[in-house]
Formats: sequence, structure tokens, C-alpha cells
Amino acid sequence: MKHATLHLIDYVIILVALITSLSIGLRFAGGQKSTKKYFVSRGNLPAWAIGMSLMATLISSVTFLAYPGEGFASNWILLVQGLMVPIVLLGMVWFIIPLYRKVIGVSTYEYFEKRFGTFARFYSSISFVLTHFSKMGTVFYLLALALASMTDTNPYMVVCGIGVVIIIITLIGGIEAVIWTDVVQGFLLIAGGVASLIILMYSIKGGFPELWHIATVNHKNNFGPYKWDFKKLTFVVMAINGVFYAVQKYGTDQTMVQRYLTAKTDKAAIRASLMGVAITVPLWGLFMFIGTALFAYYQQNPLPAGMKAEAVFPYFITSKLPPGAVGLILAALISAAISSLGADLNCLSAIGVEDYYKKFKPKADDHQALRAGKWIVVWAGIGSIGIAMLYLMAGEDGVLGIVFALYAIFSGGIAGIFLLGLFSSRANRQGLNIGIIACIIFTAWAFLTSAKLGGAKHPWLDLGGFNFKQHKYMLGVYSHLIVVVVGYVASLFFPKQEVDKHLLYKGWRDAKREHKLEEAEA
Repeated sequence: MKHATLHLIDYVIILVALITSLSIGLRFAGGQKSTKKYFVSRGNLPAWAIGMSLMATLISSVTFLAYPGEGFASNWILLVQGLMVPIVLLGMVWFIIPLYRKVIGVSTYEYFEKRFGTFARFYSSISFVLTHFSKMGTVFYLLALALASMTDTNPYMVVCGIGVVIIIITLIGGIEAVIWTDVVQGFLLIAGGVASLIILMYSIKGGFPELWHIATVNHKNNFGPYKWDFKKLTFVVMAINGVFYAVQKYGTDQTMVQRYLTAKTDKAAIRASLMGVAITVPLWGLFMFIGTALFAYYQQNPLPAGMKAEAVFPYFITSKLPPGAVGLILAALISAAISSLGADLNCLSAIGVEDYYKKFKPKADDHQALRAGKWIVVWAGIGSIGIAMLYLMAGEDGVLGIVFALYAIFSGGIAGIFLLGLFSSRANRQGLNIGIIACIIFTAWAFLTSAKLGGAKHPWLDLGGFNFKQHKYMLGVYSHLIVVVVGYVASLFFPKQEVDKHLLYKGWRDAKREHKLEEAEA
């Protein structure tokens, strides 16, 4: 790829974006005196800012690079997952948010312990930690490769430099700094995406009508194939996967739930959640459509031979955009990483303190817990930088392939645990634990008999006709269903346990009905 020589204005824009982020962290440095303030800061943040933060957390540099690449190479099928999010969220946000704000302090997985015991809490929180370390390493890796290819910068320096900035912001400013940084980065991200699309549209001969014609002729502007086939990537597979993705992300992910806790009231938290998804889904669509526009543009203009789809958008930025616009896009790309990774660091720290430090040091006071949380931010940040370094050295199918494999085996079924606990008062601790074990066994078999890493022709474990042959996105769906079905059936073999009604959907529904009756009588 052609390496860009950035103009002074590009460097100024990027530098201003980084200084702004650091300034926000310093602005909130003095008020972080307790773990509650550091992790949730309840009541100090407006709903619109929390909504922007939810959006910025979901839109990382992976989205910035992967979605245009997918839109260029294929069609819009990966958007189906995101389109399921508002459908699911509109059905569950009304009781999920009040439930969490009532029954937990900081950690999402406190709910799992109250409902099913200590094992469920540790299993789900460890799953979160594995997921987000893997994700953080991937975000750093992709950002480093993109900036290195676009600006001829050393990728290791990119990882270290951006990593230090993120650690400082999160360390000194807590959740307030993370959220207000997300607000700034969110606006920058939107501006970068819109600017890219506008420039692309004006660069295509014939404008939007010609773009749409080219996309239609080449089958780029649809969500197909629409076959009922679980072995291939189809609309049905993505829709089913999207439902469970939405439940897991908005119902069990600490980065989401922790945002609910920062709002002043339940209604404010609900508004923030709805606003976040109302911005996020169109942005996913925007970046996917940029990929479609890139395809149309490069049907009319030569593209270097052998260029990978994910490299096309960075190539367009460096070769076609004017000074200033390049700086804006690069600042947006860096900002997307800062937003996503800052949220991950703060949430990993919250999990470390609430689920582990306080468990193993119950006599520690809040000052000690806060200090431990800040150390976790530092070490988690260094750890994620280290994972990215390994990824840079080993490549996509190297060391981190093992990390992803272990995560796939030991982190399945979290949405299933949540759904079982929420909707079934008969499900109990013993049954759920059996369901988790069954899920681990199934996921290990399915992953090992289907995953091919490092360019291998055969899966890690080749059992011939007994290999898992469906699309990899269905693996996660089945893991949740196994937890629900096996966990419920196994629970029937053990005595029914008394369950706090506040932990159940039925308890929320009954309380709402009673409140309406009281209002009617008044």
C-alpha cells in the first residue's frame, strides 16, 4: 500500500484529539475518592452523554476497518446482527435496567451469584475477562496495522503510544472521564464517517444513482442469501445469532450494564440505552455502506492488484483524501480505539475489584479497593498491549488463536444463564451448574472439530462424520440453548429453591401491576 506523508494540518488534528482526551482525564482526576465514584458515579452524568458513551463503546476501530472491508468484499449480511439489537432491546430494556439498578452494586455478575451461586458468578466474570482481553488485543492489533500501513509508522510504537494514553485517561479519571471522552470521540467518529462517505459519493462518476446501479448489478446491496441453511452464512443464521448477541451484550456485558448504573434514574438509564442503539445501528450501516461505495468507486478506477478487502478503505484515505480530511479520519480511527479500550479497562477493573479483590480480601476498606482498582487498570492495560505485541509478532493465526480457542470453549452460554435465571423460578444452582458443564463439553467438541487455524486443511480434532459442520456463528447460539434446556431439566431433579422475586422478570411484572393498581386507587 502507498504510505502517506501527512501534512501539518493532519498532525495538528490528531494531536488536538489526543490532547483533548488527556485533558478530559485530568479534568476528573481530583474527584475519584471512592470505588462507587470511580466505577459508576451515579447521578452525575446526563442520559444523552451515557447514550453517546454506549455508542462509542460499541463502535471500535474494528468497526471502522472491518465493516467497509465487508461491504466492499460481500454484501450487507453482517448488518443483520446489528439490526436485531433494537428489536431485542425494545423488548427487554424496560425490566433489565430497573432489575440491575436494584439488585447489584457495580458488577453485573453479582446478579448471577444472587441467582445461582458463586460458581455462576466466577464463570460469567471470567468469560467477560477473556472476551475483553481478546477484544482489546485485536483492537490494538488492527489499529497498529492500519496506522502503520497508512503512515509508515512503526506498529509497535502505535500500540505503546495509544496504550499509554488510554491507561492514563482511565486511571486518573475513572468512569466519568471514560464517558465524557466517549462523547467527544463519538462526535469525531460520526464526523469522520460522514466526511468519508460524502467524499466518496462526489468521487463516483454518476453519483448515487450509478453507485446504486453498480451495487445492484453486483449483488452488494442486500442481506442474502435468504436460504434456511445453518451450514452457511445466511440471513437466518445472522438473525438468530443477532438475537443472542443482543441479549448477551445488553443483558450480561459489564461495559453496557455499568453504563446503566451511572444514570440518575431508571428512566434516564432507559433513555440512554435507547439513544445509544439509535445512534449505533445507523453508524454500523454507514460504515458498511462506505464499503459498498468503495466497491462502486473502484469499479471505475484502478486498484492495486492483490489488495485485501480490509485494506481498501485505508488505501482510499491515504491516496484520495485531501489534507485535513486525512487527519480527521485518522483521529476518528484513533478515537474509536480510545473509546472502546478505555471502557474495557474501567470495566475490567470493576470486575477485578468487585468479583475478586473484595471476595478474597473482605476486610479491605474502600480506599484499599480503589487503589487495587487503579492497579488493575494499569496491569490490564499493559496486558492488552502485550497481547497486541504477540499478535503483531505471530500474526492472525498465531498465539492469539489459542486464546480465542480457549475463550470459545470456556465462555459459552452466558446469555443462556441470564435467560434461565430471569424467566424460570424453578431453575436452581445445581441444575445450572450441570448446564454449564454440558455447555463447555459441547462447545469444546464443536470448536475443536470445526476450527481450522494457521491455514490447516483439517480441524484441530478431526472426527470425520462426527465433526460440527454448521456455521461457526451457530455454535454460540447452541451454547446458550444448551444451558437453558439442560440447566432447566437438571434443576427438576433437585429441590426447588426460594428465589428473591426481584431477581425474576415475574417479580418486575408483578411490581409494575401493583404500582398501576395503587395509582388507579389513588
